[in-house]
Amino acid sequence: MSLICQQCKKRPATVNFIDTVGGEKVALHLCEQCYKYKYGEFESVMSDAILSGLLGEAAPAKNKVCRVCGMRFEEYERTGLLGCSSCYDVFKDELMPSIERIQGKTRHVGKEGGDHSAEHDLRLRLKALQEQLEAALARGDYPSASRLNRQMTAIKNAMNGGANG
Repeated sequence: MSLICQQCKKRPATVNFIDTVGGEKVALHLCEQCYKYKYGEFESVMSDAILSGLLGEAAPAKNKVCRVCGMRFEEYERTGLLGCSSCYDVFKDELMPSIERIQGKTRHVGKEGGDHSAEHDLRLRLKALQEQLEAALARGDYPSASRLNRQMTAIKNAMNGGANG
């Protein structure tokens, strides 16, 4: 026969512990929901960490819970899916070895692995100039269009290593 939660008196008690109430030690038998409501998830994680530290074990990752979506690491292990972007922060320590094993690295370096920020900036500038050129031509502002065209040519030449084109 399983114990019933002393708080709600509805669900089975899954958390059993001794608490000090008014200077007296009292055994409490609570369901998970009432325990979280009464003591909070942080308390649960901290007490697990303290207990596991006393026993010389690492804190079980299965007890970690994402505060945003409520996903447990145990569920991630079962499904291979995370619940939200915050899960990456919550389960970072557990995920990093897997990410490194799968990807080879844990730091994103881009598609080609190099620093192409200068060329990327030039491409963005070229696109903006192209839009301005089209707008100038549409309104018949040919002097501005000519100036924009010269700027675009200079950028294209810079991107091609200074070749005339």
